[in-house]
Amino acid sequence: MATAFTHAFVAASLGKAAYPQKMPWKFWALAVFCSVAPDLDVGLHYYGVQYGDPWGHRGMTHSLFFAAIMSLVLVTVILYKQAKPLSHKWLGYVVFFFLLTASHGFLDAFTDGGLGVAFFAPFDNERYFMPWRPIEVSPLGVRDIFTNYFAKVLLSELLFICLPTVVFSGLVYCLRKIFSPKQSVQAKST
Repeated sequence: MATAFTHAFVAASLGKAAYPQKMPWKFWALAVFCSVAPDLDVGLHYYGVQYGDPWGHRGMTHSLFFAAIMSLVLVTVILYKQAKPLSHKWLGYVVFFFLLTASHGFLDAFTDGGLGVAFFAPFDNERYFMPWRPIEVSPLGVRDIFTNYFAKVLLSELLFICLPTVVFSGLVYCLRKIFSPKQSVQAKST
């Protein structure tokens, strides 16, 4: 898996790219939560759920189905004041938070360890990886944070996740500046 830090960084960067205007704190909290929530399945190990089980790590909570249900429920319940259900704004939020939640599984599928990701659970519990896996898999426990291996993990995430995310967000920012409607000279002077 990629680290929680990197998943949160992706959420913040893509959130700013998609919504450059000032957003309420609930939006940012929800963005970070959606990006890291799939890893809550790690806690199920303490209740006897095995890694390869449908609810094990990288199973159901990493699926596209889970991302869809979670984004629908969270946007409807938490952002109901900002977006009326079934409105265009609501749909935009649902799609955005779906993509953030789904990004977690996709980033994990680019790592070099584990069993893969059950993208299509509960309909298909097979685990998948991407054909190219350049990201070092992060250890599950916090005791391994201050090790040389963890530094290697962070470096691979910096190169293969953070850097491309910054480039993408910067490109979106530049395109928005280039193609945004220009204010007239008169409107600026008044």
